[in-house]
Amino acid sequence: MRGLACRIFLLLLICAFPQFADDKKVDPKSEALTLQKPMAVDVSMVLVNATVYDSMNRFVTGLEKENFSVYEDKIAQAIVHFSSQDMPISIGVIFDTSGSMTSKIEKSREACIQFMKLANPQDEFFMVGFNDRVRLEQDFTSKVDDISQRVIFDHAQGQTALLDAIYYGIEKVEQGHYPRKALLIISDGGDNHSRYSERDVREFIKESDAQIFAIGIYNPYADAPEEKRGPSLLGDLAEMTGGRAYTLNSLNDLEDIVTKIAIELRSEYVLGYVSSNEQHDGRWRKIKVKLNPPRGLPPLLVNSKSGYYAPSN
Repeated sequence: MRGLACRIFLLLLICAFPQFADDKKVDPKSEALTLQKPMAVDVSMVLVNATVYDSMNRFVTGLEKENFSVYEDKIAQAIVHFSSQDMPISIGVIFDTSGSMTSKIEKSREACIQFMKLANPQDEFFMVGFNDRVRLEQDFTSKVDDISQRVIFDHAQGQTALLDAIYYGIEKVEQGHYPRKALLIISDGGDNHSRYSERDVREFIKESDAQIFAIGIYNPYADAPEEKRGPSLLGDLAEMTGGRAYTLNSLNDLEDIVTKIAIELRSEYVLGYVSSNEQHDGRWRKIKVKLNPPRGLPPLLVNSKSGYYAPSN
């Protein structure tokens, strides 16, 4: 009788708190094919990742809190959190295995492995592979070898569901353990097989804190409209998040670009503020970070995300 009571209690607990249930039965190959609005979370502090660099594209470190100003919808905000330390990050690698990557897949593997070798030992990764469908190749892990083994066995074939993969990656990275989140996309661009539209992906990205970094391996002689659109698509999505997109002109430069991205993630400043706008109206709010550099420094540039959606009731 006591055993029956325990089973009934456990069943009631799972119904009330479904996160306690075993979620391993979820098919990761189909997770990305369900368009769902993420749950709105009322977080009082807005965190903004900012990268500072000079006219020669060199990262500038060593700045202090007083060297930054943050504006929300053109209204100055008080910075209540400042960090320039190398904090661990939750990172998703979005890896293109479509047929057009056949001649580039080996170099892409090497770049992916090099990126993870440069990571903070506490970083956690997951890997999404995609061609005409999206696959969760490796769930969150801090073991670089876990990802490396997955990459080795990927083969290039099929069409390109790039937008589906990005959507799923944004959804997945939000499950990471760390406040800082990023996606690294390695692809040759054009999408020709996604169920999600570019508009769907843009709106979803606006609701996320993840930064997007992209390495575009484009064909400069491509005739297909979707391939011609590839560079501007990845560039726009990265810019929205305060990340950056790199165009690969030679496969020999791939490792250098990956190294730059890894260093940029290690060189970011994190600014936090509590919005002076207390309305929970769900509206898009623009963010602008400005620099107050120390005297004697050359002109500097700052890169950060463009805004966020306010919480809604």
